[in-house]
Amino acid sequence: MDGPSVNTERRKDLLLFEKYSGVRFKRLELLNLAFCHRSYANESPQKTNNNEKLEFLGDSVLGLVTSEYLYSILPDKNEGDLARIKSFVVSEDSLAEIARQIKVDNFILIGKGEEYSGGRNKKAILADCMEAIFGAYFLDSGMKASKVFILRYLVPEINKVLENRHKKDYKTLLQEFIQKKYKSYPKYILVKKTGPDHDKTFWMKVKINNSTYGPGKGKNKKEAEQKVASMAYEDLVEQKAAKSVTENS
Repeated sequence: MDGPSVNTERRKDLLLFEKYSGVRFKRLELLNLAFCHRSYANESPQKTNNNEKLEFLGDSVLGLVTSEYLYSILPDKNEGDLARIKSFVVSEDSLAEIARQIKVDNFILIGKGEEYSGGRNKKAILADCMEAIFGAYFLDSGMKASKVFILRYLVPEINKVLENRHKKDYKTLLQEFIQKKYKSYPKYILVKKTGPDHDKTFWMKVKINNSTYGPGKGKNKKEAEQKVASMAYEDLVEQKAAKSVTENS
């Protein structure tokens, strides 16, 4: 698994990351590979691997650790509830937030084009790198140590969900609501996109039966869809609550 070389300066950076994250690697080369984005590997004059295989492994390790923990602390929850909680905890938003906490963005190796387009702060890149770090640590130190490392950062995220303080996945909430109420699906429509290629803004509407909500805007389609889904979901929930009050009065 050949990654970018670890010279003296890079070694100092990796040791600094260990200090921020509270984790110690036996093989710094593995940690360095976990930071290597595809764009960096593609631009490197020397042939080098990227972090995608480690990300694949880390996703599985993260899933197992999270599932086992939820299974053990929530014995009264059914499979559907556990899956829903897990989906929030291991989401892109959650992992990107953890990555920012331990300053992953300072250490990612990315190509010049990705750097210029703000790649160091993109949620998808941060979340993927976080999974790669989990995968690298699993290879370096085994499951027991990985579990301690992962739960150190995942437990606060789990508590946010259990206390309803987490960032909601409104697309999923809206889809579940619409499926149950109307036996159909929300349809998302791109209204427009504005701005230069490196800083675009997307505007989305959502159609539900004969009603249309939005537009909601975001820096990518996914973010815009979440915005408009939140508008639709909150309005539909309010309508349902008002109808319930009327019927019971």
